[in-house]
Amino acid sequence: MSYDDIQSATVVQYPYLWHREAERGELEGRKDRPVAVGVRIPQPDGVDLLLLFPITSKQPAASQFAAEIPETEKRRAGLSTDIRLWIILEEFNGDRVGRSYYLKPAAVLGRFSKAFFLPLMKQVIARRSRLAAVDRGS
Repeated sequence: MSYDDIQSATVVQYPYLWHREAERGELEGRKDRPVAVGVRIPQPDGVDLLLLFPITSKQPAASQFAAEIPETEKRRAGLSTDIRLWIILEEFNGDRVGRSYYLKPAAVLGRFSKAFFLPLMKQVIARRSRLAAVDRGS
């Protein structure tokens, strides 16, 4: 695998830093977890920015902006089909390809289908002003 394989809808292992943890001054994610690459944005310096959305087995509150991942999509993404999983869409980590201390090409697990993922990203774009971001990029 290479960094070129890490595109929108790709699922990778990543030490995600929750927004609430960053607000408390924490600098490192507590554990590796699957995250979905929401979008890969080319930057003028040639180092692409990734927006990474966490995947969790903890059922989100009804007020949270999240989506349950269907079994078919879990298989495509290389995730466990034995447990319920959600993608949290109200917050993300921003990180830079090739400059990240945390992002590794070998961490790719799989990929969501466009039919599942693109409607979610359209909702993210519509709510972008309300999203919480943690900048992990160097």
